Amino acid sequence: MISKEKILEVIEGYDKKKLTLATVCSHTSLQLFYSAKQENIRTLGLVTNEAQRKMYDAFPLAKPDEFIDVEDSNKLPEAELAERNSIIIPHGSIVEYAGKALDKLAVPVLGNRNSLLWERDRVKMFEWMRTAGLELPALIDPDKIDRPCVVKHAGAKGGRGYAIVHSPEEFYAKFANQDVMVQEYLIGVRVYPHFFYSPLSKEGYRASDGHIEMLSIDRRFESNIDESYRTVIAGVPIKPSFTVVGNEPLVLRESLLNDVLEMGKDVCEAADKLFGGIPGPFCLELICDENLQFYAFEISARIVAGTNLYPTGSPYSLFAFDEPMGTGRRIAREVKLAAKADKLGKIVY
Repeated sequence: MISKEKILEVIEGYDKKKLTLATVCSHTSLQLFYSAKQENIRTLGLVTNEAQRKMYDAFPLAKPDEFIDVEDSNKLPEAELAERNSIIIPHGSIVEYAGKALDKLAVPVLGNRNSLLWERDRVKMFEWMRTAGLELPALIDPDKIDRPCVVKHAGAKGGRGYAIVHSPEEFYAKFANQDVMVQEYLIGVRVYPHFFYSPLSKEGYRASDGHIEMLSIDRRFESNIDESYRTVIAGVPIKPSFTVVGNEPLVLRESLLNDVLEMGKDVCEAADKLFGGIPGPFCLELICDENLQFYAFEISARIVAGTNLYPTGSPYSLFAFDEPMGTGRRIAREVKLAAKADKLGKIVY
């Protein structure tokens, strides 16, 4: 992992009036490019093929100011990015395809790139959630599976390859010699709150040395599992699949908001203890059961695709900002505020 000191040297050499927000053209890039324009910040998109470029012609208000062609998403052009005073905005595709390349890249990344390492490693992620005091699903030894369990691969794969197993025999038939985690399968409503932690101000909901904002909430459509009731009624056998195909908005009953905000605060403060904090956007992946008890099963330590529902804001961001403010614009606003206050070192690594 490149040192924070090296990144601070790089950012010190930047022209703060010509900053560029750069990201791989995937996942939440339309939102990020559109939002940066609202804050008058230049944007750069990394593309791997002509089809990606062509897609942006359909969305001219969310087209980056400049494209750079790359051979693949795990080969980021360090010199070209640095020449353009770039700050990389990490998202799920970067975590999945360029995670290890990002570790050594001498270009500032919004947030703390250590947090992406903790996201990629499910053992570390559970340590993080335990340190935060969150209620968690049980982790099950494959040899002791005695209830429905979900088997997950490491990384940001959007649910690809997940499966439900009911016994050790079923597990080993499907996942022998694979790097996976086995969690008990919890029944309830999936809730994905989108947070933003700013170390630049203590106004608002205090957390660590700054404050958190809950900007929006979503839940996910996961391929055939979310339409399984139709299949069952039709009498068609189904093999559950959890690949995410889209998202839908969610607003919580107001009495649950304090629980969710406290979990966000606790995750921030645990990140401080474990690896130096988590400035910027993050998401908790929760289940709320019939007793209104929340269980956390993952943390996404960067912007998540569910925020694409809210490029101009949600009911929660409206109550906090009284202007259009989705997660993408909140990122761009934070970069602009930090640059103006000469505090970019507090929000990048």
